[in-house]
Amino acid sequence: MRIYAVSISTLLLIAATLLAVPKPAVAEIIYPWCAIYSERTVGATNCGFSTLAQCRATVSGIGGGCVQNPAYDPPPVSRPRPKRHSQPR
Repeated sequence: MRIYAVSISTLLLIAATLLAVPKPAVAEIIYPWCAIYSERTVGATNCGFSTLAQCRATVSGIGGGCVQNPAYDPPPVSRPRPKRHSQPR
């Protein structure tokens, strides 16, 4: 009986330890558009734009262009589920 009690307490200690371990933060956001600034600004790149218009507004006047971010992985497109019609009983 004592071995069984030790096993349960050991399992509870392991479970509590695993639940207490902090999870790494997931704060990385990869945006779909990058600005590539002109040579005057040393050809810097900024991939922090949600829309093409946002990117173009940033590079207007300072030179450069906008390209799609090659690291961007768009979320999967969810299809609407077909409606189920109830059958008359």
